[in-house]
Amino acid sequence: MSEVDISKALKAAISTGKVEFGVDQTEKAVKAGKAQMIVLSSNCPSAALVNNKDVKIHIYSGNNMELGALCGKPFSVSALAIIDKGTSNILTL
Repeated sequence: MSEVDISKALKAAISTGKVEFGVDQTEKAVKAGKAQMIVLSSNCPSAALVNNKDVKIHIYSGNNMELGALCGKPFSVSALAIIDKGTSNILTL
């Protein structure tokens, strides 16, 4: 899967769906059963999310700074949860 695809899919999910950012928010969404998919940076510190078996996981090839920039955020993002994919095709990753 090329970076362009994840980039487009993430941007579409963020703008048209519902996405929770951050390790804590992502863990809460997974526990609550709301997360359809999680995206983790290559240096995500949360073992609970990395080893999670309940939700589809996509490990982003870049680090948390790069994932934050990709999401258009002025901060690093180690993990995010796709609650509602909106018009994106992100769940096909």
